[in-house]
Order: sequence, then C-alpha cells, then structure tokens
Amino acid sequence: MAIQIYHNPRCSKSRATLALLAEQGIEPEIIDYLNDPPSETTLKKIQKALGCAVADMVRKKEAPYAENGLEAASEDGLITAITKFPILLERPIVVNGNRAAIGRPPENVLDIL
Repeated sequence: MAIQIYHNPRCSKSRATLALLAEQGIEPEIIDYLNDPPSETTLKKIQKALGCAVADMVRKKEAPYAENGLEAASEDGLITAITKFPILLERPIVVNGNRAAIGRPPENVLDIL
C-alpha cells in the first residue's frame, strides 16, 4: 500500500510535509481532500490509525465548526461534518498502512515511515 497524504496545497505545513516526504525519497499518493473528501468509513480508518479522538482531527478555528455548533457534536457527528465540510479536517495527515500522523510539525510523520 502506498503512503498517502491528505494535502491542502495552500497550507504551508502541508507543503512542508510533502517536501519532507520527498527528502526521504517517498512519493506519496496525494489526496486533495478539499476537492475529494474522504468518506465516513475512510475517516474512521484514519482516526483508528492516528489513535486519537475525532475532535483531534478537527480544525476548530474554521468557520463551519462554529457555524454548525460542532462544539457539542458526537464523534459520529464530527465525522459527518468533516465529510460535508472537508476544510474541517486537520492537515496534513500522512497514512502509511495502519499507521497515520498529523504533520504538525511536519517531522511528526517521520515516526510512521
């Protein structure tokens, strides 16, 4: 299975993580999650690979978070919200098999390579 990066080209951390992977000789599958949002099933797999709460995968400062009252949302509610508003997904996320890491800072992903 290829290494994947859930990437936003406008995000400096996402670009830096992609550059770090290139420095390691890795050409990941780039997933433009803003234009091709992951399914709820995929998000649950990513959450399991990250080993974190769904809330840790959410960008809480993005407008849809407050506009939709997601502060009190359940884990499933947050998953559904990310599929509707992919800007809510923390970025970048690198997935390597059954392991994943959020590239904040980019060096976090080195542990799963």
